[in-house]
Amino acid sequence: MLILLAISAFAAGYFVNDLLALREQSAHAQENMNIFWEAWGLVDDHFIGELPTENLRTYGAIRGSFDTLGDPYTVFVEPVARDVEKERLQGSFGGIGAYISRPEEGGDVLLEPIPGNPAEAAGILSGDVLLMVDGTAVTAEMTVNEIVDLIKGEKGTEVILTVRHSDAIDSVDIAIERADILIPSVLARVLEEDPSIGYIQLSRFSGESGTEVADALVDLLDQGVTKIILDMRSNPGGLLEAAVDVSDQFLDAGSVLFQQSSNGDEREFKTTNKTLAADVPLVVLVNGGTASAAEIVAGALQDRERAVLIGNEKTFGKGSVQLVFDLSDGSSVHVTSARWFTPDHNQIDGQGLEPDILVEITQEAVDNGIDELLQTAVEQLQ
Repeated sequence: MLILLAISAFAAGYFVNDLLALREQSAHAQENMNIFWEAWGLVDDHFIGELPTENLRTYGAIRGSFDTLGDPYTVFVEPVARDVEKERLQGSFGGIGAYISRPEEGGDVLLEPIPGNPAEAAGILSGDVLLMVDGTAVTAEMTVNEIVDLIKGEKGTEVILTVRHSDAIDSVDIAIERADILIPSVLARVLEEDPSIGYIQLSRFSGESGTEVADALVDLLDQGVTKIILDMRSNPGGLLEAAVDVSDQFLDAGSVLFQQSSNGDEREFKTTNKTLAADVPLVVLVNGGTASAAEIVAGALQDRERAVLIGNEKTFGKGSVQLVFDLSDGSSVHVTSARWFTPDHNQIDGQGLEPDILVEITQEAVDNGIDELLQTAVEQLQ
């Protein structure tokens, strides 16, 4: 009984101390929030301009507090931007399959159909000027996002675009049935200057990128290609799983990267032995815009001596992991929770990758439209 009473007294004291600490912490947080509202009360009373909404104040407070972390990748993303981000990373969404741009402020809105999608099949041509969407005129005051919202709709429904072809005077109405739109991350071709070399440009890492690279490889190899250039210049990255899948197309079973979390745990990501092009000579093009997932692939190919990296500068050096949490209003927070290391445990974050062959780009080449990095890659493979 005495022992039980002693243990109970100790436990009670322990929990009381915890409760007091929590109360003190809560009171301190409430005091800080009181200062926040005290400051905004003064702005409400005296500010001469138009005041922001409560929503904008909340978003501003979150962004400002995140700035104190000193980490550019721990960020707050508002609802509309989060929706766009989801679509980009999924690799597909509902729509007509065309890029929309306004090169000059208040000027014409131009369409560029994405190959293999409904807009192209319906007759939209590159450079078409968009005039109306379902009878609603496209005005100079409309933003591109507002025009996109007019065109979007449920899969299977129809939208009528009034356009003027670049070589015509009169406008035409084109009916397009909305569908799941594939936004390709890969462009591939056989090089004209050397039919033995296949060229794959990978612009980002979406949920479809692994499959797209595999399909491109099969097509190029079927055309008799015996060497490959993988162009990841200005690739900002994307999904980690896609980076592993792309690496798997070129590497036998083994390490792709190590991920170290904030608690010190380390996780190894590996490729399988189901690669399509394990022995095909490979060159990878990089630049200062090659970042994140693109650096994972480049780092793995470099460390495992599978490819030669050719670039005009070090890669970006973005090698950290962000957990993404969706909030109740459709916004989200991205929180840096881990860092990436190459198979040889070289840190990517803040360091970047050094090209094996550094090419100095000359102004003369730029003026004459010569791609010196691609030229060097061809020479290296030859």
